[in-house]
Parts: sequence; C-alpha cells; structure tokens
Amino acid sequence: MNFVVPDFAPAATELFVAGMSLVILLLTVFMRESARNIGYVLTQLTLIVAALLTIFTMDGQVRVTLSDMYVDDLMGDVLKILICFSVITALIYGRGYAADRGFDRPEYHLLALFSTLGMMVMVTANHFLSLYIGLEMLSLSLYGLVAFDRDSARSTEAAMKYFILGALASGLLLYGMSMVYGATGNLSLSGVAQAIYNQAAVYDGVSSKTVLMFGLVFIVAGLAFKLGVVPFHMWVPDVYHGAPTSVTLMIGTAPKLAAFAMAMRLLVGGLFDLAEHWQTMLMLMAVGSLVLGNIAAIAQTNLKRMLAYSGISHMGFLLLGLLSGVVEGDRFNALNAYTSSMFYAIAYVVMSLASFGIIILLSRSGFEAENIDDLKGLNKRSSWFAAMMMIIMFSMAGIPFFIGFFAKLSVLQSLVAADMVWLAVLAVMMSLVGAFYYLRVVKVMYFDEPVDTAPIHAASDIRVLLSANCLAIAFLGLLPQQLIDLCQLALVASFQG
Repeated sequence: MNFVVPDFAPAATELFVAGMSLVILLLTVFMRESARNIGYVLTQLTLIVAALLTIFTMDGQVRVTLSDMYVDDLMGDVLKILICFSVITALIYGRGYAADRGFDRPEYHLLALFSTLGMMVMVTANHFLSLYIGLEMLSLSLYGLVAFDRDSARSTEAAMKYFILGALASGLLLYGMSMVYGATGNLSLSGVAQAIYNQAAVYDGVSSKTVLMFGLVFIVAGLAFKLGVVPFHMWVPDVYHGAPTSVTLMIGTAPKLAAFAMAMRLLVGGLFDLAEHWQTMLMLMAVGSLVLGNIAAIAQTNLKRMLAYSGISHMGFLLLGLLSGVVEGDRFNALNAYTSSMFYAIAYVVMSLASFGIIILLSRSGFEAENIDDLKGLNKRSSWFAAMMMIIMFSMAGIPFFIGFFAKLSVLQSLVAADMVWLAVLAVMMSLVGAFYYLRVVKVMYFDEPVDTAPIHAASDIRVLLSANCLAIAFLGLLPQQLIDLCQLALVASFQG
C-alpha cells in the first residue's frame, strides 16, 4: 500500500492557528513578566491573519483532503471568518473585565485560541473522528475558561456542571456515531450519505435499520446539547450565570456558528436521506425550546439568565429553519430553509455579542452589572449606550427594522413554504411573549430612576467597537438581502451535489 501525501493547502488556516498556539504557549513560558500583553496581542494577530488567510484562499470550490477527513468549501470559509471576528470582538470586550478581576493571563487567551481552532475543525469536518476531535477541543477549552476565575465558587460550580453534562452529551454523540458506523461501515460523512442512499444501511435486514435509527437519535441528542435546546438545555442558564461575563460572551456567540455547521455536516451532509426522521425530532425540540425559553425568561431578574433562556428560544428558531427543508420527500424548500437557518445563526451571534458587551461595559472592579435593576436609569447615565441597548432588545424581540426581525421573518417564510403554518403561528405567539421581557429592559432604562449613578468607564476601543456592533444590527436590518444572498451562495456552493 502506497502512502499518498495529502494536500495540506486547504487546511492552511487551521495549521497556522495550531502552530501559532504552540508558539504563544512557549513564549508565555519563557517571557513571564511581559507575557500578559504578548499573549493577548499575538492571539489577536493570529485570529486576524487566520481570517485574512481564509478570505484570500476561498474560491468557492469544494476540496476534500486528509483522507476524506477535511472538506474546504464556501460555507466552511464564511463561518470560519465569522468565528474569527466573533472571537476577536469577544476578546476586546472582555480584556478590561478580565484584567479587573485578575485573570487576564496568557492562558486565558490561549484557551480562547484553542477553542477557536476546535470550532474551525468542526466547521470543516467531513468525518466523524475529525468532527469529534474539534468538538472536544472546543468543549475542553470552554470548561477551562468557565473555571478560570479560581477564586469564584460560582464559576467553579458552573464549570463542574458544564463539564459533567458536556461529558455525558459527548458520550451520547460518540455512541450515536459508532452505531451509524456499525450500520453503514463508513466514518466519513460523504461515505455515510452514499451508504444510506444505496440502502447499504439495511444490508442485514431490519436490525441494521434499527441500529441506524438509534444512532441517529443519539447524534441528535448530542447535537441538541451543543445548541442548548430543550430538553438538553439544563446547563445553559447555570453556566451563563456562573461563568465570568467575558467567558459567557465567548460561550454564547462563536460556538453557536460551530454548532450550526456541525448540524449541517451531520444532518444535511451525512444523514440527509433520513430527514423525515430527524426533522420530527428537531420539531419537538424546537417547540419545547420556544415555549420553555420564552416563558422561563419572563421570571428572570438576572440579565445573564434572561439572555440564557432567550438564547434557548433563539436556538429553537434556528431549528425551525433546519426542520422545514424536506416536506414528504420533496426537497424544493431545502435551500431557502437552510439559508434562513444560517442567516438566523449569524444574526443571533451579532446580537449576542452586543448584549453581553453592554453588560461588560457597565461592570467594573467589584461590581457585576448583571441584574436587570442595574440598568435602571441608564438613559440618564449614558443616553448613547441606552440607545444601543434598546437597538439590541428591539432586534432580539423581532421588531422591524432590525436584523432580528428579518432573521425571524426568513425562518417563518420557510415554515409557511413547507406548509407548517401551525408551527409558524406558534413561533409568532412565542415571539410576542418574548417581546415582554425585552421591552421590560427598555422600560427600566428609560423610565426608572438610576440605582447606580457612577460614571461609565471603559476603554475607547471597547466603546467604538461596541457602538459599531450595535449599529451593525440596525444597518444589516436595513440591508439584510446581501447577507442572505451570501448565506445562500455558501450553501449552494457547498451542498450542490
């Protein structure tokens, strides 16, 4: 058997990030005194170069390499660029917050970089093993980040919960992958899809079909945990609340893009011919997420917990796009449905970055601005950032004309096109429920007297970037079609077969 040297060029971005992670690790060991700033600067430079490298090498072609374990396509390139910029933004927002609390150390930025590498591997995986390795690299990095503030009992408790439940979910996912492998004889996603298409999965009669269905259930369960949807949502509010806000910002943004890519690779790229089965599971989880997420968020007084339950409902909306692609075997609506889901994921990440950015902006050493009451009278303290927070809340509520409105509208259009009108009606009703707790935040900022009258101190780079982030929500709401077209182009180029 002759060994064929694989083409490493398509994986240049991942190799660069991996190499720079090791360089930064060694530098921080030998340059302890000045390592704090060096770690941050090199991490940001690595992410910027990785994004530029992806931009300059993307050509819309689908290339598979590394023994079918890696796929380079337009969807992966777009998501990798967005992940890089999301992590760059999160690190800028959280730097002052981490410094005030004494955990702005090189290891913090290294874990963020390793988590980014894990997300990139997930986005470009074409094989169960590479997908699982990327997922574990992301998960283990996030566990470490949640527990990074070692003096906080709340952070340690959140990390333990996250670790235990995450390990369980990873086990479920791995068990499902092993079952699918047993039924199809393939580990590559394209090979699994071909085996199912050729009915190779039922070569041993009913028993192999049963094994395949059980594998599908376990895979969907593991995927649901990573998305944080009902009934695998238990970790979300506790981890969002217990983790330092700068880490909550990391958990609630870029990993959602990676989870969407993971869903597309597994369900659409590998298990598309079983869509009638997994769409039903996604429907149940989406309905549960919409109902529980919005109703539970009403009772929250802690802003981070409110945003956690809000995130559960938003992920329910994302699932609505995924489940409306195939109708009774007809795939006419698939492209529009998956485009709406990708657009929703991107819109949610932009909104989530801004919302947690505002919380970090209002926090200071010895004070966490994480309760809704901490926003009282914000308009009198800073009318500009009160207006920015209002834009975020209006967009999350789906009020025209912000990006959140068009994200919801695109998903609802896909549901109606798939003749799932009752599901669209339920989603609209739950959005009306959600509008209550979003508008409550606006009411508190503009109509209540301030409890905290301390001036808002933040670095100019955070103020400028946060303002740009919030204005992007409004700008993309005025011109959403360009982003929708980009999502559609990426999916057509990646799944044209």
